[in-house]
Amino acid sequence: MGVLIIAPENCTNCHSCELACSLFHEEEFNPARARLEVKTWDENTHSAAVMCMQCEEAGCMAICPAGAISEDKATGARLVNQSKCIKCRMCIQICPFGGNFFDVRGHKILKCDLCSGDPQCASVCPSGAIVYGEQSTANVEKRRMAAAKLKAIASGARH
Repeated sequence: MGVLIIAPENCTNCHSCELACSLFHEEEFNPARARLEVKTWDENTHSAAVMCMQCEEAGCMAICPAGAISEDKATGARLVNQSKCIKCRMCIQICPFGGNFFDVRGHKILKCDLCSGDPQCASVCPSGAIVYGEQSTANVEKRRMAAAKLKAIASGARH
């Protein structure tokens, strides 16, 4: 089972990840329909891809009143069953990383599904800001450190 590792310090703000994601899922180049978003803070000096971090204890799964979010046992991704989803957006509100989105045009929740085990964002990232690798103790620690960095950047931008 693989994991995405985000390295904010490597992000060049190119948005290739958003384009690859929207093309894979929606068959169009439209960053607004991607399952991730490149955020920029501190007067455009820090950028990072923000997406579902596939939390072990996923608050989005716990809070969903319709039970529309479940774990894909093959990939470990938290998936949204759109036919069960009532579009309440509680999963968006509870995500500590801002990694869930609402597609106004498609009227659905957008959440990283790891592209069925072949994340397109990682395959096109030219700088190594998004890497997909096998889950290991080292990778889990890297994910935790990356999440902490991202949270610190985001918190600093709010002050």
